[in-house]
Amino acid sequence: MNDKSLYERLGGDAAVDAAVDIFYRKVLADERIAHHFEDVDMDVQRGKQKAFLTLAFGGPNRYSGQDLRNAHARMKLTEADFDAVMEHLGATLQELQVPAPMIAEAAAIASSVKNEVLNR
Repeated sequence: MNDKSLYERLGGDAAVDAAVDIFYRKVLADERIAHHFEDVDMDVQRGKQKAFLTLAFGGPNRYSGQDLRNAHARMKLTEADFDAVMEHLGATLQELQVPAPMIAEAAAIASSVKNEVLNR
């Protein structure tokens, strides 16, 4: 068994930074979900997302944002919104040539917070 965290296996800060930048490029180009970010400072958002994913993937805790439920409450996200985000996460990791088992691991982590993100 590999004792390294997903964060370490992905490549640490540099990999998370690259993934978040590519991910938001995809999200903001997607007319299904881009409207959720119209009034969002994307530099701040990218920073929060990088810190959150670093923590979620087993890296150092630099996340100081709201809990997921409160952070997403005003967005009123739907199942379709969540699915679109998951699609972009997978496509981003594929673009970065992350091996399929690690993409599945990242997807499982993201899916584990679905109820909080959708405020259920």
